[in-house]
Amino acid sequence: MNMRTNPRNSINTAFGLVLAGALVGGMAAPASANPVETTSGTGPYDAVYTTAPFFGDHTIYRPNELPDDEDLPIVAWGNGGCIANGTMFENFLLELASHGYLVIANGSPGGFGSTDADMLTEAVDWAIERDGLWYSEYQGHLDTDNIAVMGQSCGGLETYEVADDPRITTTALWNSGLLDDGDAHQIDALHAPIAYFTGGPSDIAHGNALDDWDRLPESLPAFFGSLDVGHTGTFGEPNGGEYGQVGVAWLDWHLKNDAAAGAEFVGSDCGLCDSAWEVNQRNLT
Repeated sequence: MNMRTNPRNSINTAFGLVLAGALVGGMAAPASANPVETTSGTGPYDAVYTTAPFFGDHTIYRPNELPDDEDLPIVAWGNGGCIANGTMFENFLLELASHGYLVIANGSPGGFGSTDADMLTEAVDWAIERDGLWYSEYQGHLDTDNIAVMGQSCGGLETYEVADDPRITTTALWNSGLLDDGDAHQIDALHAPIAYFTGGPSDIAHGNALDDWDRLPESLPAFFGSLDVGHTGTFGEPNGGEYGQVGVAWLDWHLKNDAAAGAEFVGSDCGLCDSAWEVNQRNLT
């Protein structure tokens, strides 16, 4: 995934996807010297993951007790490698949910096989429908006007495929960028503020993400953050590590209108500007 391919070079494109999946799969099942510590987040809510009847190919992350004083914005998540394992990014997604989000990941808990972009749309559809059903435990608890779609590596490519959905409030790509120039029309169709988070020059997707950044629509609000942590980032660290903190801030700003969270990304003196992150900004206010 370190090089953008020519549309005719489908073999290289496929290899990039397989390579990305293998690397992220390594993060999901780390060596015993670097175990993943499962946590439930640092936010005000005790976060859990669960499933739902007739929706078993997705994993739902949420506050254990749905709050009565806060509607939960919706986040759809695509896994690295497009792998159908809904607990592959467990620490990171629990961290998001603990801050008051309903997060729906592609794949069942501990699942296998492949996902596709339609599963992200299915997640959004499912959440909106459940908010309106009188017999659903989610009825009246979701903020269906504020929706994010995000994904890591191959999951970021899935995110691109659905990013033209007018219901989406913001998109974020983690360690991801287009592999094929033939898909560049997906960038032209972006309409919502977007963030790219990469693992620095050693991240095989870093160059692709930079290339996509240069192709963004001129007026689109956008942020690019690079932290030198490689392609698998800090997802496996307790609470998702640095990625967890930054992911929550991006969502709080765009889905909860939190100005303090926005200050992490806006201006020459932004919070991430004075840190180990390298940043670029466009049209952010």
